[in-house]
Amino acid sequence: MMSHQPRARTSAASVRVPSSESGFRPSRRTLGALAAVPGLLSLAACGGSGGGSSSGDPDSIRVVDYYNTPADDKVIQETLDAVGSEVGVSIAREKVPGEQLIAKVLQMSSSKTLPDLLMLDNPDLQEIASSGALVPLEDFGIDTSGFAKEILEAGTFEGKVYGLAPTVNTIALFYNTTMLKEAGVEPPTTWDELKASAKALTHDDLYGLAFSAIATYEGTWQFLPFMWSNGGDETDIGTPEVAEAAQLWSDLVADGSASQGVVNWGQGDAIDQFKAGKAAMVVNGPWNIVGLQTDAPDLEWDVVIIPVPAAGDASVAPLGGEVWTIPQTGDDAKQKKAAEVLQKFVSPENQMAMGTARNTIPADMEAAKTFAQDHPELATFVEQVSTARSRTGKLGTEWPATAKAIYTAYQQVLVDGTDPQTAFADAADSLG
Repeated sequence: MMSHQPRARTSAASVRVPSSESGFRPSRRTLGALAAVPGLLSLAACGGSGGGSSSGDPDSIRVVDYYNTPADDKVIQETLDAVGSEVGVSIAREKVPGEQLIAKVLQMSSSKTLPDLLMLDNPDLQEIASSGALVPLEDFGIDTSGFAKEILEAGTFEGKVYGLAPTVNTIALFYNTTMLKEAGVEPPTTWDELKASAKALTHDDLYGLAFSAIATYEGTWQFLPFMWSNGGDETDIGTPEVAEAAQLWSDLVADGSASQGVVNWGQGDAIDQFKAGKAAMVVNGPWNIVGLQTDAPDLEWDVVIIPVPAAGDASVAPLGGEVWTIPQTGDDAKQKKAAEVLQKFVSPENQMAMGTARNTIPADMEAAKTFAQDHPELATFVEQVSTARSRTGKLGTEWPATAKAIYTAYQQVLVDGTDPQTAFADAADSLG
């Protein structure tokens, strides 16, 4: 379910090309997206006006998102329709394939037809907000008091909240309960236990552990729990703490506990290994639970938080999920209606319903506690979310460059055999 996963592509974004007075400087990533839309790159370079939306019926709200899998599509549509009826507006929803959404929204920006509500993958929000394309939610008095601090950070730019996530996700460690029991292995909680367990579980065509170390943002997402839990920090990836996380991955591959194929596996590939009984443990997310239940109904599994360097350390994982935003359309009446829709859309009741349908975790703290009690199969993810961090919380618009530097470095370690400290020191240098 790609809507829950960090994406190898640049995910959903809406970029208004503001006037030169705004001080906006498109990033390399945004310039690439602009170049994909004829005429928009020159518009950005010239400081074209961009943005805005053609005025229309304030009782009809346009929504753009990329939810197209059955579970996502159905619950999002039903929730929006119910909220629309309550607010007294009709919902006109457009689903755009994730890989096409940037270009599509850029075209709408150029033609002044931005939607009234726009969903973004949370790592994209700061870059898009910095362009002036979004309105701070406080401008419409939207209440964010029930949301966890870390979840709000994912929708915050320069101290103002621009997007709200009704539900979130993260990653944890799935394990085959039968395989671990037969091998006399307990679910690992530390790195030493992880290496020992993975080694003990490896034999013939069975690997102890599967994970994604692909050269994309998806691989970086899987690396972060090991980096962060070891004290590594995205503001300086040239430290021993970051290199030690890469050394862990390298050790697992070197002794055969993990396949060399991890460098080419996305998260879907990794979970497929687990489903097929070719991996006893796998790092993955709750979006794959439905697939596990459907594709491998006889497989007995459970989930624990991702192992930490030493007992007592906190397991810190990345925060995933999409945020809902109000674009800067210039139509005050419709923006106010969109704000009403958004406030009700992210109510605790709707968070619980959407979380249940999509195997994601409510963003409201109290709702999440109730959700964990009602859905024990997701309780570990609720626990992991409680310490999860936003990928853009410290670096903001600079995160994409750092994410690329991270995956470039661990690929050098795993593919070329480069010493981790050297690989990450070089990666840090590349960021200036």
